[in-house]
Amino acid sequence: MPDLFGEIAAGAVEVVPFDGGSRPYTYSIPKALQAVLKVGHLVRVPLGNRVKLGVVWKVPAEPPEGTRLRPITTLEHEQPVLTDDVCRLAEWMAEYYGCSFNSVLETVLPSAVRTGVRPVLRRLLTLVKPVDAEVLVALRRRAPKQALLIDFLSAQVVPVERNKATEGLGIGQSAVDSLITKGLVAEEAKVILRTAYDDPFADSEIVASAGHTLNPEQAAAVTSMGESLSQRQFKTHLLHGVTGSGKTEVYISLIRQALQLGGSAIFLVPEVALTPQTVGRLRSRLADLGTQVVVWHSHLSAGERFDAWMAMALGQARVVVGARSAIFAPLPDVRLIVVDEEHEPSFKQSETPLYHGRDVAVMRAKLLNATCILGSATPSLETWSNAQAGRYGFVRLSKRVDDRPMPAFRIIDMRREVLHAKGSPVLARELVDGLRERLERREQSILFLNRRGHSRACVCPACGQATPCPHCSVPLTLHRTDHTVRCHLCDYRAPAPTICPACKSPEIRWKGHGTQRAEEVLAQLFPRARVARMDADTMGKKHLFREVLSKFRAGHIDILLGTQMIAKGLDFPRVTLVGILDADLSLQMPDFRAAERTFQLLTQVAGRAGRGDIEGVVYVQTFQPASDPIQFAKRCDYEGFAAAELERRKEFGYPPGRHLIRHLFRGRSEEKVIFTAEHWVRELEKVLPKNVEIRGPTVCPIGCIKDLHRHHVWYLVPAVAPFMRILRPLREKILGDAEVADILDVDALDCG
Repeated sequence: MPDLFGEIAAGAVEVVPFDGGSRPYTYSIPKALQAVLKVGHLVRVPLGNRVKLGVVWKVPAEPPEGTRLRPITTLEHEQPVLTDDVCRLAEWMAEYYGCSFNSVLETVLPSAVRTGVRPVLRRLLTLVKPVDAEVLVALRRRAPKQALLIDFLSAQVVPVERNKATEGLGIGQSAVDSLITKGLVAEEAKVILRTAYDDPFADSEIVASAGHTLNPEQAAAVTSMGESLSQRQFKTHLLHGVTGSGKTEVYISLIRQALQLGGSAIFLVPEVALTPQTVGRLRSRLADLGTQVVVWHSHLSAGERFDAWMAMALGQARVVVGARSAIFAPLPDVRLIVVDEEHEPSFKQSETPLYHGRDVAVMRAKLLNATCILGSATPSLETWSNAQAGRYGFVRLSKRVDDRPMPAFRIIDMRREVLHAKGSPVLARELVDGLRERLERREQSILFLNRRGHSRACVCPACGQATPCPHCSVPLTLHRTDHTVRCHLCDYRAPAPTICPACKSPEIRWKGHGTQRAEEVLAQLFPRARVARMDADTMGKKHLFREVLSKFRAGHIDILLGTQMIAKGLDFPRVTLVGILDADLSLQMPDFRAAERTFQLLTQVAGRAGRGDIEGVVYVQTFQPASDPIQFAKRCDYEGFAAAELERRKEFGYPPGRHLIRHLFRGRSEEKVIFTAEHWVRELEKVLPKNVEIRGPTVCPIGCIKDLHRHHVWYLVPAVAPFMRILRPLREKILGDAEVADILDVDALDCG
């Protein structure tokens, strides 16, 4: 057995082994690797009595004095799998979000890379130079198979895969080897992004490669933001453009500029599944630059993920479009990072580390001296405040493309509808008339209801009880398609009850309505209309959403009904009516951001109407017609809403004036959870500065999920880093009970 312990190294590196704790280990560098080893390389190293995969984190490292270091065993790939700036970004994330370094590493590197999936190597053959006629005649006589290969390669303009050439020509490998030995043919082993994998965006919508002529506002935006791009200067810009103002065209122009400067670009979107139009535009508009656009999405297999990752690392792809995890893409020389719809909550990770893709994008741009663009028609108040304070550049697109008018808003007071209908109607009379008119004119409509299922809760009029989930603090939702009740948190399912589970009364009533109920009503009112429903229940089949959207674009669907997945990034010129069936849903949430989210949702959904030549109209069904979010959305007045909401936030000390850190405690024993949270707060209060405010501990709005009781503490702090330096060592000292988990959520968005 070879001795793994080398002499004291003249050169050493720090390596972070996967599943090896949360710290790097120092190893010596074998002579063969001393000239090639870089930060981000994937290597195998001895750890204990095993050999593990790990990432080189620091080159060179200072070896501990007098220590005999174990050497790196092997180098997995010639190309680093992480860039140096992403390594520094990961260190910042661990500090800022108060999580273990290993959890960050698992997030930054795809599992396909961490588990050692091997790349697909293709051996490519090219003719070194034209072969002399005499040599070729001699080969035809003595080695006809070699001559056949030379004739074939002479007719090719690009390298040819070795296996395909030998199989197609019916020649053996020895003939190829002989030509390589003679110096007539060159062979190169290359990692190439697969073209055969099932990429749902490979056949994205075909668009004109020439693009559109930018209007004056768009051109001014490109010029303004392109200045920091051309100067290689870190700058974050807010691109505030109304819905339909052509923000995507601005992004594409700036991406082209970044590529022409020799750099790469990252394009973050809230949900890749709903952006085939964006991908189609990018691939078409960038084709003349010979740029491969990688779409980073959850449907790729492990091997496909590895290929895509390596294509970026090798520089074969210079643009990536993806959701939040695409921010860690190992693209070389990133010059531009775009975060489209930066206000979307989906950019916030829901599992440790609970990072925000937008904020990580800004930090990565800072590390790279790159340009970061945050685009939205309804920016988050945090981003808006940074722009107003001058920390971010500010560019505005105030008009829709071709001066198309914004859709008309019609607010329907559902209190009157209830009195007229003697119940709670799903669709108001005015909305029904509007839908009928669009069907007669063969125009299309979108109906938005952010609640799936049939009915929200089962209520017994005899005892007043609602049927609860046995594992969570929420009522069960009726799903009529399979006659079950379900919990949308833990997915508990049971047959729909016919009598009250508590008092056995047969007089149970189902209250509230979801997309299934709305679909039934539409079928009753418009039996000839072609209706499609898009929610988590119907879109389970892979790529089905694309089929539905393609049919809708082609005019084969009259009414598209759906949840939040239809509120983002859809551009259908034939849609002239948008109906929002329950605008009060998000207002009812026990969250200080409820008004902001309601305004954003109304504005974004309304923006799907009137994007073609025909003016659109938006119907908003609400029980609170006078509320600020609805009134400001009606006037398309983002600035007015932001001013009023920021004043309210300032009064109560909420973000963006201060950072909110949520500390969640959960466990099976509620008594133990309460004791742990209260003990923690008492100890923390002893060392906290006066400028930090603690609120809690208190039970969460949803007090139990999956049989785990939940209490939380809020910290409102002027700056995160100083507070984390106090909290982290105390947390390691006091907390750690296996029966009570504690999770830190820095800059929390979810308060439930």
